[in-house]
This record gives sequence, C-alpha cells and structure tokens, in this order.
Amino acid sequence: MNNNIEGKVVVITGASSGLGAATARLLAAQGASVVLGARRADRLQSLADELNNSGGKALSLPTDVTDPDQVQRLVDKAVQTYGRIDVIINNAGLMPHSPLERRKIDDWNRTIDVNIKGVLYGIAAAIPYMKAQKSGHIINVSSVAGHKVNPGGAVYSATKTAVRVISEALRQEVKPYNMRTTVISPGAIDTELPSSATESDVAENLKEFYEEYAIPADSFARAVAFVISQPEDVDINEILYRPTRQMG
Repeated sequence: MNNNIEGKVVVITGASSGLGAATARLLAAQGASVVLGARRADRLQSLADELNNSGGKALSLPTDVTDPDQVQRLVDKAVQTYGRIDVIINNAGLMPHSPLERRKIDDWNRTIDVNIKGVLYGIAAAIPYMKAQKSGHIINVSSVAGHKVNPGGAVYSATKTAVRVISEALRQEVKPYNMRTTVISPGAIDTELPSSATESDVAENLKEFYEEYAIPADSFARAVAFVISQPEDVDINEILYRPTRQMG
C-alpha cells in the first residue's frame, strides 16, 4: 500500500541537523525525494551523500532563510530537478532566550528574521507552484513556546506564536487550490537549538533542562511523516506535543 510519501518531492529548510536532518532521513527512507537547505554547506552535503548512498534521493543547496532569493532558489531547484514540489517544511529556527531587560537587540532581530520571515519566504516560494499544481502541503514549525511563554522567552515565543497565526491564515487562503497546511509545535527535543542562546547563564539553564527532558528528533520526523501520509482529502492542521515528562 502506498504510504502517500513515496515519490513526493519534499523541501526542508534547516536540514543540516536536528529536526530537519531527522525528517530528511525518515522521509527519504520512505521513498520521498528530499531537497535540503541550510547555511552549513558541508554538513548539508554530507547528509545528502548519506541519503543517496543509502538508496534515497536527495540534493542539497546552501540556503540562508533570511534571504528570500535564496529560499526561492531552493524551491526552484526542487522543481527544476524533480518537476514539482509536493511539500515544504519551514523548519529553520533560532532560540536565543534572554530577559528583555538585557536588550539583546541583535538576537531579537535574528530570531525574527529566521523564525518569522524565513517561514514567510518559504511560503511565498512554494505557493505559486502548488497553486498551479492544485496540490501541495506546507508544514510550518512552531513550538510549545508558541502556546506558553516563560520569562526569558518573550521574543522566541512571540515568533512561534506568529508562525501559528500565519499558518491559520494560510490554511484558509489556500483552500481553493486543494492545498494542505500543518503547524507542528514540539516541546523539548534533542537538537542544537538551545546552543543558539548567547547569554551564558541562560544557555546553562537551557542545557540542564534539555538534558533532563529532551526526547530524540525522530519524534518530530514521525509527526511529519504522519501528516504527509494521510489521504489527500485529510488535512491535519496542527500537532502540539511534548516529552511525556515535560510539565511546561
């Protein structure tokens, strides 16, 4: 039986590690052609080589999601290579927590540029192709922090709440084109995300929290595979999940 993943063309941003890399591995193993974007070209190419050597189909293109032209090139390359784009996973993200009183303005700007604008640029790049195809699936990555805010997480939570709002508007706007939309909000997952904190005390607290509670990134990959694998007339719009032991 077809898993509704085999043969699909999937673009993934933030694909060089963490959630993106785990998802690329699982989807490639299930027969998808994956097109990988991230800033770290060496790690990106290493992942593509790994997947191709394992019998999958993967290509990579260094991509900074804060540049709309680079995001467009990533999506264009998928279509030029495989003839279509079935799914885009707007996954790239940063989490440089800090109390607002510390005025980490550069961190705020980077977080907004990656977490909000990067998602918007992915949507903008994919919609014209999916509209023409009358099919497609846009998956945006939010967070438990998009549902619940804690001290030090104001800007990050604001960006992840924005992703949820954008995703809901998108869901309604693309209904005429037979497109599906999903926003996935994970809790503490074992990735490099906590290392983006630039304040040493905050970074240490995050490290301790993640060491105690975080679960593997393949939990996210399985959530992605679940929503893609649904029949085309089923649109799973939102998934919120945490490690079983995570309270907040």
